[in-house]
Amino acid sequence: MAPLLVGRREIVVPGDLLAEGDLRPGDNVLREGNRIYATKVGLVDLEGERVSVVPLKGCYFPRPGDLVIGRIVEAGLTGWEVDILAPYPALLPMSETYAKGQASKIDLSTIFSTGDLVTAKVLAFDRTRDPLLTAKGPGLGKAFGNRVVRISPMKIPRLIGRKGSMITMLKRETGCRIIVGQNGVVLISGRDDRAERAAVEAIYKIEREAHTQGLTDEIKEMLRKELGR
Repeated sequence: MAPLLVGRREIVVPGDLLAEGDLRPGDNVLREGNRIYATKVGLVDLEGERVSVVPLKGCYFPRPGDLVIGRIVEAGLTGWEVDILAPYPALLPMSETYAKGQASKIDLSTIFSTGDLVTAKVLAFDRTRDPLLTAKGPGLGKAFGNRVVRISPMKIPRLIGRKGSMITMLKRETGCRIIVGQNGVVLISGRDDRAERAAVEAIYKIEREAHTQGLTDEIKEMLRKELGR
């Protein structure tokens, strides 16, 4: 059997040459002669002699500079593995936190434990390495929120709105502290349960109706009605 010309689970884009020879084309690929090419952005998959591409649509695809909210999976020798809801696990090195000392002499679980939420930025990511995070910077580090909401990463731009119009309105009308991760995770902390519930309902409505016009005004009216303003 002819080998793949790319790694299994490697991210490819349309036009990338995946294999030559006798492999059979599966989903989201195209055969031309004895060559097989990707037709979508996705992860390479090989089952037996069948090569396919699993689309990334709907998944979070990290970009350097993105603010993300992830969950600590485990502590390693020099840092932590973090689930940021991307196709690959992210790495947060101790050197990219404000923790002091040598990693080899510290029990890293005393800084971030498994299950902790962290707010971080994507420092680097390309098709040859897993996402690298940093927790150095204002507002970064261990994350706290009374409510954790997860929506499609594709709807985050609508939640933020043009020049931040939607998220600014949400914060003002509910009085809640809202942190939005580009990976689709949103943290909400408010002065009372009623305000937090209203914020959660508004965020889910924005996700459902992101395609509609006049949504900012509609959400504002909904919040004022629910909160009695």
